[in-house]
Amino acid sequence: MKIKDLSTAFASFFAAFLMLICTTVTFATAKPLEVVAFGDSLMAGYQLDRQDAFPNRLAEALTANGLEINMTNAAVSGDTTSGGLARLDWSIPDGTDVVILELGANDALRGLPAETTRENLDKMIARLREREITVFLMGMLAPPNMGTAYEEAFNTIYPELADKYEVEYYPFFLDGVAGIPDLNLSDGIHPNPAGIAVMVEKILPVAEPFFKAQAVDE
Repeated sequence: MKIKDLSTAFASFFAAFLMLICTTVTFATAKPLEVVAFGDSLMAGYQLDRQDAFPNRLAEALTANGLEINMTNAAVSGDTTSGGLARLDWSIPDGTDVVILELGANDALRGLPAETTRENLDKMIARLREREITVFLMGMLAPPNMGTAYEEAFNTIYPELADKYEVEYYPFFLDGVAGIPDLNLSDGIHPNPAGIAVMVEKILPVAEPFFKAQAVDE
């Protein structure tokens, strides 16, 4: 090989080596996404071990697929949208990248006015956007025993707010689990560990690309 050719080959190798180093350093120092799960007992993991709660299981699944996530479970059992709105500012710390917003089930169970639920969720999403925090909205459906009029008023809240604010939206948080005895605790309302596993499996095709997009934006 001629000296000139050798020099050219060495230069190409050195450039490729530098690129590899830069890529490795960038990957190694990537900032994990700071995610807060904000909701009620369905999110908190009512009567479950902490590691079996939905936020923990979702974080495990996302981490297994190559995402770096710090997940904080800030859900409170029994919370309504009014309670969530009241504690929103101090429950979501500065530096949060994403909030998984799951509230409204207790509003529906108590028959609270659907318009109040809508207003509270609207205010929460608006506040989070003002703080430049991305929202992943978990949809909820009214129990059928509340009547057709209430169902129609309540069930439109989540898709309409998702359209209004152009936020990521999962239509029904309890999809695949609601009403199935083997997937719920004895109360028939709260998912057991098997139910949580189904919820994570159902949501993962939506959650994974969403969180990957957030990681790229960071």
